[in-house]
Amino acid sequence: MMNLAGLFYSLLVTQILTDAMKLAVGRPRPDFFWRCFPDGKDVYDELGDVICHGKASDIKEGHKSFPSGHTSCSFAGMVFLSLYLSGKIQVFDRKGHVAKLCLIILPILFATLVGISRVDDYWHHWTDVFAGGLLGLTVATLCYLQFFPLPSHVQGWGPYAYFRAMEEFHASTHHAAHAAQTKGVADDGFIGMHLVCDSSSRAEDAESDSTSTVEDAESRKR
Repeated sequence: MMNLAGLFYSLLVTQILTDAMKLAVGRPRPDFFWRCFPDGKDVYDELGDVICHGKASDIKEGHKSFPSGHTSCSFAGMVFLSLYLSGKIQVFDRKGHVAKLCLIILPILFATLVGISRVDDYWHHWTDVFAGGLLGLTVATLCYLQFFPLPSHVQGWGPYAYFRAMEEFHASTHHAAHAAQTKGVADDGFIGMHLVCDSSSRAEDAESDSTSTVEDAESRKR
């Protein structure tokens, strides 16, 4: 459950930061010329400013080049998945299993190919893709560490919540055992006190019986 929550958190934070940066920077896309002039004829006013006559929605979308949203979200999801897998299968256990390393590289390779496709489709500059990948990688790592230890840690295979629950369970079990042991000692002491009282009362009864016997004997002699 923690893996899904962490993945969703990573994607959500990355998407919010990406959209905020797109609106703040407003960098034109590589194909902005054709968005502004669909017929290929550029028009300028008397001051030399550009007069776009394309669709308003295309022109607005054309100012959202930096950073690449597809790349940032791809890296946010795939890097989180790669970290999760590396912790689960213990990639950094120093046993030299190269196959494990190849397995965690595949998600990162997929995210890289998504970024390359954005440049090939002429939707982003390479710097947009680089910034998007760096943003997604950073957010995914921070979100992962909110729920899991480092993959190289001994407990890197499980979330913090699991180990916290186990500590609380062991603490409660130890407390219950200690309480039961204390109660047993108290019960043993209580039984011992009863045995001492019974023995003392029996001794007193025997002593009184012997005293009465002696007195009877003396009265007979008289």
